Amino acid sequence: MEILIFFVAHWYLSLWTQTFFDHRYAAHQMFTMSKGWERFFQVISWVFQGSSYVSAYAYAILHRYHHAYADTEKDPHSPKYDSNPFKMMWRTKELYSDIFYGRVEVEDKWKQDLPEWVSFEKFADSWPIRILWGLFYIWFYVEFAEFWWMYLLLPIHFIMGPFHGAIINWMAHKYGYVNFKVGDTSKNIMPVDIFMLGEGYHNNHHKFGGRPNFGVKWHEIDPVYITIKVLSAFNIIKLKSQPVKIEPDAQPAKTKPLTRPVEVEQEA
Repeated sequence: MEILIFFVAHWYLSLWTQTFFDHRYAAHQMFTMSKGWERFFQVISWVFQGSSYVSAYAYAILHRYHHAYADTEKDPHSPKYDSNPFKMMWRTKELYSDIFYGRVEVEDKWKQDLPEWVSFEKFADSWPIRILWGLFYIWFYVEFAEFWWMYLLLPIHFIMGPFHGAIINWMAHKYGYVNFKVGDTSKNIMPVDIFMLGEGYHNNHHKFGGRPNFGVKWHEIDPVYITIKVLSAFNIIKLKSQPVKIEPDAQPAKTKPLTRPVEVEQEA
């Protein structure tokens, strides 16, 4: 029982910090918070995400590019340019590392109002810390696993963040239903998103990128939006009337490429 509780807790707490802090706060600036609360949530994100912790700074840049250039060659993660989710997520991981370590030049407009805490992120994103988290997961399973099949869940803990990312960035651009016609392949994965905390309403989000509530229809309940309203009621955060705009360049030819070149596979 302890293993199942631990897995479910890691799944949802990691996902909550990704969608609340990295996605809706850092990338889209749907609400504001004080520097003290910002750093509190950065630490909480590290604790809940563990070995697959992502820098909110690097994540936000990637995500802003995704919205501006969805399903084009400039999109950091589009199923259109990779034959399987593993190749897509590896390409995303490489670009994330390039941004995090400053190996690619990022124009200022993509870095608008991003949370930066360089010393902490170097610590949280380091391999020794990731390995320590992995050893903790292994210890927990050795200590509490009652059945052999429980160990099948262990590898997911190591890559929990990318696992969530693959579900949305791959599946939500291939499977599901559409509420709105947009200029890309985004879809809503499920009518009631109990597994991805509202992130599964991907088509809705691509239509209304600055809207903190990802649900549109009556049955599309967004659990994270409920927590946003609660935190807003306690004045921990403040919802913005005009979230940051994410738009492609008026003159794409002059844009410095952020992404590495991708090979478009030809059908046989």
